[in-house]
Amino acid sequence: MTSLEQNHAETHYQLRSCSSKEVHIAIAVAEWNNDITFALRDGALAALEASGVPTENIKVAYVPGAFELTYAAASFLQAETLYDAVIILGCVIRGETSHYDCICDGVSYGITSLNRNASAPVIFGLVTTENKQQALDRAGGKLGNKGTEAALTALKMIDFSCEINQ
Repeated sequence: MTSLEQNHAETHYQLRSCSSKEVHIAIAVAEWNNDITFALRDGALAALEASGVPTENIKVAYVPGAFELTYAAASFLQAETLYDAVIILGCVIRGETSHYDCICDGVSYGITSLNRNASAPVIFGLVTTENKQQALDRAGGKLGNKGTEAALTALKMIDFSCEINQ
């Protein structure tokens, strides 16, 4: 099995430095391209559940499109509940105009900016593709599920945070 195949096969992660039962995770999901984003959400939820995170410790919220994901992530970081990680899930498929570039750049810069000073990691789960088939391939298709990968990344970053704060 190649490392790429192994990454796609990974469906759970065992926290080493903190208890999965005490972890709180927020997930912001874009409704645009919801056939893709809801599959990403389902992959993330399945990975978190398989890793022992209680469903009541996971908050899922929906925003209209990918551009609104930065606002959603910032809102989660400022919420009364202290989230250990925030995951954003969205899908942007290239069209005939420069709108694709504007949205992808805006979300990328927004999430990077949040991560600079955030109290918790913000995980980038934005699928950016040239066409619908490429998006389907990354939402549970032949290239795995980027939502699952985002959830596992969140858990690994929570572990990182626990390790450096001990």
